[in-house]
Amino acid sequence: MTRLITEDEKGVCVIAATPFRDDGDVDLGSIDSLVDFYLASGVTGMTILGMMGEANKLSDDESLQVMKRFIDRVAGKVPVVVGVSSSGTTALLKLASASMDAGAAGVMVAPIASIRTEEQAFSYFASVCAGLGAGVPVVLQDFPFVTTVHLSVDTINRIIDAFPQVVMLKHEDCPGFNKLTRLRKGSMSGQHRRISILVGSGGLYLPQELARGADGAMTGFAYPEMLVEVTARYAAGDPEGGEDVFDIYLPLLRHEAQPGLGLALRKEIIRRRGAIASSFVRAPGPKLTQEDHDELSRLIARLEYRLKENHPRLARTA
Repeated sequence: MTRLITEDEKGVCVIAATPFRDDGDVDLGSIDSLVDFYLASGVTGMTILGMMGEANKLSDDESLQVMKRFIDRVAGKVPVVVGVSSSGTTALLKLASASMDAGAAGVMVAPIASIRTEEQAFSYFASVCAGLGAGVPVVLQDFPFVTTVHLSVDTINRIIDAFPQVVMLKHEDCPGFNKLTRLRKGSMSGQHRRISILVGSGGLYLPQELARGADGAMTGFAYPEMLVEVTARYAAGDPEGGEDVFDIYLPLLRHEAQPGLGLALRKEIIRRRGAIASSFVRAPGPKLTQEDHDELSRLIARLEYRLKENHPRLARTA
């Protein structure tokens, strides 16, 4: 029986890439190897069909095929959350229903771009939750840089308190530290229900967000074991050790976080690490130049050297 996600989720729920072959078709075999790669890195969950998973470039049939392949390969080892955000509620509910039937642990929903007011935002999530049914756990994705919808702390708390099935916030507002602090203070004071908060933004601000009360990360990085290690060290009361590990990866993390180019870099790194066969990014999307490849090689070499010098255990997975 599938374990559904709850308000108590912690750790790293990695945002999975969607592998394609060089001809642009979905690569089902690479989904299998990518799942194995993520599980070996120690992630506690997996989110598929997210924005960095190129969900908007898949047909309806491909989305179902990718979703089922991921869930089948994970085979219940960790919870799988499916991104079902859509401009149309009918399409959202259809994919959500199919995902839960296939064994998903919950769904992730972002507000639609036409939302302009706080009341519209609340009404949208009220409608989605009613359509999903109370038994479907929901991750509320707060990513205004992409959605163009700004959710205030008051509106997020209102949604949390009104709909118990909203069990997690994917927090990627930027700057968002004070927003995160206010959300945590609201639950710590007993004014609002406490839910899991996992952070995104490629992991760029992970140490500070963990210090502000985040429970972990829901993001992608070509070295997910770094996200796992840093989160574990914070949870164990060793924030300095966590930040020391983070610092070693920071140059490559920053490089991978470039808007527009970042996905191509991430897919190329995980290809070099043997997790997928091709780093193909569907159009519209960037292609790496020879200079990009050379630059990436230098950054990877520097990372591997610093890991061997400072963290041999992590170096064995680089």
